[in-house]
Amino acid sequence: MIPTRFHLTALAWASSLIACAAHAADAPRIQTLPDTAPLTWQDDIASRLVAGVDKFLLREIDNSLQRRSQHWRRDFSSHANYERSIQPNRKALAHIIGLRDPRIRFVAPQLIATTTRPALVGRAPTYDVLAVRWPSVDGVHAEGLLLSPTTAKPLANIIAIPDADQTPEQLAGLLDGIPTQSQFARRLAESGCRVIVPTLISRRIEPRNARALLTSREFLYRPAFELGRHIIGYEVHKVLAAVDFFANDAASSTATIAVIGYGEGGLLALYAAALDPRIASVCVSAYFDDRRNLWQEPIDRNIFGLLDQFGDAELATLIAPRALIIEASRGPQLTLPSQGGAPARLLTPALSNVRSEFDRAKRLLANLDPPPRFDLVISGDGDGPFGSDPALQTLLASLSPRAKLAPSDQPPQPLVDRFDHDQRQRRQIQEIDEHTQSLLARSPDIRRQFLANLDTTSLDQYSRSADSYRQLFYNDVIGRFDRNRLPPNVRSRLAYDTPAWTGYEVVIDVYDDVFAYGILLLPKHLKPNEKRPVVVCQHGLEGRPQDIITGNNPAYHDFAAKLAERGFITFSPQNLYIFGDRFRTLQRKANPLGKTLFSIITPQHQQIVDWLKTLPCVDPQRIAFYGLSYGGKTAMRVPALVPDYCLSICSADFNDWVWKNASTRSPYSYVWTNEYEIFEFDLGSTFNYAEMAALIAPRPFMVERGHFDGVAPDETVAYEFAKVRHLYAARLNLPDRCEIEFFAGPHTINGRGTFDFLHKHLNWPTPPRP
Repeated sequence: MIPTRFHLTALAWASSLIACAAHAADAPRIQTLPDTAPLTWQDDIASRLVAGVDKFLLREIDNSLQRRSQHWRRDFSSHANYERSIQPNRKALAHIIGLRDPRIRFVAPQLIATTTRPALVGRAPTYDVLAVRWPSVDGVHAEGLLLSPTTAKPLANIIAIPDADQTPEQLAGLLDGIPTQSQFARRLAESGCRVIVPTLISRRIEPRNARALLTSREFLYRPAFELGRHIIGYEVHKVLAAVDFFANDAASSTATIAVIGYGEGGLLALYAAALDPRIASVCVSAYFDDRRNLWQEPIDRNIFGLLDQFGDAELATLIAPRALIIEASRGPQLTLPSQGGAPARLLTPALSNVRSEFDRAKRLLANLDPPPRFDLVISGDGDGPFGSDPALQTLLASLSPRAKLAPSDQPPQPLVDRFDHDQRQRRQIQEIDEHTQSLLARSPDIRRQFLANLDTTSLDQYSRSADSYRQLFYNDVIGRFDRNRLPPNVRSRLAYDTPAWTGYEVVIDVYDDVFAYGILLLPKHLKPNEKRPVVVCQHGLEGRPQDIITGNNPAYHDFAAKLAERGFITFSPQNLYIFGDRFRTLQRKANPLGKTLFSIITPQHQQIVDWLKTLPCVDPQRIAFYGLSYGGKTAMRVPALVPDYCLSICSADFNDWVWKNASTRSPYSYVWTNEYEIFEFDLGSTFNYAEMAALIAPRPFMVERGHFDGVAPDETVAYEFAKVRHLYAARLNLPDRCEIEFFAGPHTINGRGTFDFLHKHLNWPTPPRP
């Protein structure tokens, strides 16, 4: 329901607008739109807008803690019932970290050897160190070391996971780089355990395709995220594949399975144990924390929707009643600059945060019987060495009451001259890269199956079936804030007065600290009771409404003003895509909530449209959308979700969007650029641009495409548009509602075919061409 204060008296509006449009050049100007308060802000309103959204999202992150309980139905009546009650949460966790591909079955890890280097790379008095690899998902292998006891059956089977910037050889003591007391893979092998140590993708920064400087982890994260996978998921798969081996190995299947990890390895250990009950004990070192600052951590930790349901305490409840040891120790210290990749920092978790999150986990399980076997071990004052003796002894004791941590012995003797970490890293990166690219190649078929329930037998049936997809797109892909919009409280002030039109800056409240801002252009000589069509005109990246009104910007050519000169009312909103990292980190803050920038932009547009529809000079059935570049990105998403827009024109953006984001082969790809916020989780399985256009249908839809636009090549644009054209022309029998205009130009508004399209479908007379 539109708030009543939206409503204006037609008489007041008509008289005011006639006076505004028809007054003489020297007559007093109306400074404020009727029934609006004066807009008095003197600061940069675009900057205020971004700051307000930032404040809103940080508050939503804080509030997520209280909302998580709605996703949990823990049943403490018995162990079996508890396990059943948390299965939906495990399933949700597996989904958001991209665990969707079946793991490969295998008998035992393969030894890695060549004609010049044996698989046996190290030896200690009680264990051998072997170079091994094992399959996880199709085409992707884990690689690392196996520390295998030589004197007795293993006390336990343990997966020891280093940080991303550590190597298995360092954790096993074969190479320098980790202090002796923290080489926990070696210490556990000396204590009688069989230990497997996987390699992680490193945080090494390199120019990708000679362009943006990205860590190897972010390079793989970007396409995986777009395709519904995640680098965390790939590495958890590798850990769980090692669990598969230990669980099925006849020689030691009775031995208990445990996982221990430090830093990034601590993250993987926590997630793996949360997902797989076969892991009896887990030790998490220098990772367990309050995750409300997730947006500041490396972007390869960005998990869509994580904080909506999970903090580290909630993940711990997926491990109970199994043993969980949290070691508060000094963590990896890291600052990543903004050189194309996402800026980030890693700090040692504050001991107060570790204690608080640990205590919260125990409170969540207060009714569990028997109580959880959770231990907090503090190394030093929380900033001491990782892999401390108390932490390792607590882990061993959880596996066997008689298990003892052996005194530290000499490190194993290397049996090879050198370890080639770079080649192993390249293999690990290449395999995940090739897997995501194979997913990309298959993604059109996945999306085709996904949209199979669209019913094109009639327009009514189509609209009904499309609405269910629209809700899914909004709730699960874009992300919808479950809150009512505020009363609009519209403020305005005169900004322009030209012979053809008058312009007003307008501010409209949306949520607390969130507002919409734009410029309304009213053609002069409006007639009493006349209803005009409106075109909402959207600028692109780093733009402002003023850029599409005056100044003849080469990308925009004042298209909002030119449309006003043709008699259209236009409204030009301020997009959130401005101020570089300031807006890009908004996406980082929204994603862990299961939200995106369009979770804010969409209700802004709904509020704008609702207000426009109340203006007596506006025909509420003829409000159109026209956007360029990032505004074209908006043209694909917002009209799909705001049915009040009667048509949409996407300029200088339409293409195979999933390919544009996920390809590591194409020079057009965003994988190589500084737009680290551009990636949207799982579009590859759901909504490419053709599928978004299907949510705009049967309303008119048009693409404006310059042959020399660097967004994508013509053939890619045409390939994706052909799907849209087929829907409109062949399946809905509406060929006149779907058009594309190619023109010999760059990334710019052409304003020829699109203007004709607006005149035609908004039923507004076309002025004679000069």
